[in-house]
Amino acid sequence: MHPLKRRRILFLDRLGVARRSAGHYREAENLHRRAVLLAEEVLDLRGVELIALLNNLGVALKYSGKFTEAKRTYGRALELLQSLPQPNEDLLASLHHNLGGVEHALGRYAEAEPHARRSVELRTKILGEHHPATAADSAALASILDGLGKRQEAEQLFRQALGVFESAYGREHYEIAVTLNDLAALLQQREDWAEAESLYLRALQMKTRLLGRKHPEVAVTVNNLAALYSAMGRLEKR
Repeated sequence: MHPLKRRRILFLDRLGVARRSAGHYREAENLHRRAVLLAEEVLDLRGVELIALLNNLGVALKYSGKFTEAKRTYGRALELLQSLPQPNEDLLASLHHNLGGVEHALGRYAEAEPHARRSVELRTKILGEHHPATAADSAALASILDGLGKRQEAEQLFRQALGVFESAYGREHYEIAVTLNDLAALLQQREDWAEAESLYLRALQMKTRLLGRKHPEVAVTVNNLAALYSAMGRLEKR
């Protein structure tokens, strides 16, 4: 492949990741689509490179709310990866993580669980159980288990993941904020309102500092906190 064309593909892909991180999901989706289309035109682009591009497109599609297309994109990437003589296990773990995530988003918790458990299994094998990437997979599995009503295991996984994140990142990090929000949602369902409120507030403050007030992730926790206050009869609180 011509070096300039390869650099163009990588530039589009990296810019897409950056725009998604900033909360500009449709823009990220368009950038990743362009990267994949350009890559598919290049005959010597094979294997892991194209699979990684498809994975990033799937992530952008999920964030854009296009869950069915995201699932198809992840599925295509998984088929390509499994056709390789020696599949990259780290990328395989990421695809199972993401397939579990999109099934979760579709409300298909039973279909999501095997993917999530497979991602934890693979990542633990590759990196060990105390690595932040393994903790991220465990937290994703916990969210799915919460949806299945397996809340005791879910809570244990959330708290373990928080411990790993705080050990690796300190007291403030995006993964910590997301896990705090998800653990709070679980506690809210069992009416442990005091701890749920404390965790939501901590997550909200952290997300606001890290992402800015207008980021979609901030709105997620604001809405969850409002739902908690409604359940507690405290809608007047902000």
